[in-house]
Amino acid sequence: MRFMLIIKATTDSEAGVMPSQELVDAMQKYNEELMRAGVLLGADGLRPSASGIRISYPEPGGKPNVLDGPFTEAKEIIAGYTLIEVSSKEEALEWALRMPDPHGGGQGEIEIRQVFEPEDLMRDPETLSREASLRKQVQELKQA
Repeated sequence: MRFMLIIKATTDSEAGVMPSQELVDAMQKYNEELMRAGVLLGADGLRPSASGIRISYPEPGGKPNVLDGPFTEAKEIIAGYTLIEVSSKEEALEWALRMPDPHGGGQGEIEIRQVFEPEDLMRDPETLSREASLRKQVQELKQA
């Protein structure tokens, strides 16, 4: 099972404040532990949202909206990630709890999300038909 450990942004990370050398060293040590255990698939920090672009699709089949950063609500922005492959959600949690505070000073927040595997997305025609019928019923209820 693959899990993404999502490091949430802070006002400092969004302002472009670089992490301390102590934190960089601690994260490097943590990533080396993940590599030695054979569970690390990838890990990177992201630049502030000021250099990002957000694309939204306000209408089905409609033209996308393109918005240049920065974006508001730092807590909702991703500052970095670690992608691991482990045997369970519990093991992913164990690894996440070993990660140093990603921003230092008690500001870090990590979200753990399981990645869909290709077989998770393969569904038989009967299941797809049932899901389409349920979506239609929900849409009808919303319009009533």
